[in-house]
Amino acid sequence: MSPDALLPSAFEAIPALAAGGRPAVFLDYDGTLTPIVARPELAVLDPAVRGIVRRLSEYAEVAVVSGRDLEDVRRLVDLDGITVAGSHGFEVRRADGTRVVHAGGEDLLPALASAGDALEQGVRAITGARMERKRFALAVHYREVAEEHHAEVIGLAATVARAYPELRVGRGKMVVELRPDAEWHKGRLVAALASEHRGSGGGAVAYLGDDVTDEDAFVAIEDLEPPGYAIIVGERASQATAARYALPDVEGTAAWLTALVDALQVDRD
Repeated sequence: MSPDALLPSAFEAIPALAAGGRPAVFLDYDGTLTPIVARPELAVLDPAVRGIVRRLSEYAEVAVVSGRDLEDVRRLVDLDGITVAGSHGFEVRRADGTRVVHAGGEDLLPALASAGDALEQGVRAITGARMERKRFALAVHYREVAEEHHAEVIGLAATVARAYPELRVGRGKMVVELRPDAEWHKGRLVAALASEHRGSGGGAVAYLGDDVTDEDAFVAIEDLEPPGYAIIVGERASQATAARYALPDVEGTAAWLTALVDALQVDRD
């Protein structure tokens, strides 16, 4: 998709999602269900949006797939009966309560701890930078760092990563992360969950996300046969993306989820 291409509205996908078997809807958290804010702990889910997601789970399989720690995103979403994935898919709590940790992830915890010490020391010297230790990642947030020092933050992460070949650098909106250098990400998890869903007789599949970290999931959704519905939320809709549909902002996400619930309710009732 070229940067200047105008993506169709995600509302156009609702009739197909509501037809046929029970659909699956995968949702990013930050920037998709909640606005991007200065500090991650301030991204609190609006109770009205939580209610919409709860209603959706009555008619669809729902999963929230986040870069946050599993327990962090579970606390924020605060819903039972849905799948929640943290650390870009390294940790998953299924709707039935069972937990899955990506094979090999725990072997890298010592490297993450050691790299975290080195990264934290460098972050202290950069005004406005904040480091967040996750179970399977180290995140440095630089939204409050002066623009002329953004490259310094990114360079710091790259320097630390070179000392730990089992880790790699990942980027997001005003955040740079060190993650396990494993061929596992949101896309691989979404592909696995979507295949499982369809294999058990489920219907259409959609993924909503806003960040570059969601591109792997967009690709995975588009590579399904038949393809699912990859939906980008927010300002990146005008940039190069693998998504086929767009929503303008988190308010658009809420409106779209409401419309999907209404369509599913009509179809099922």
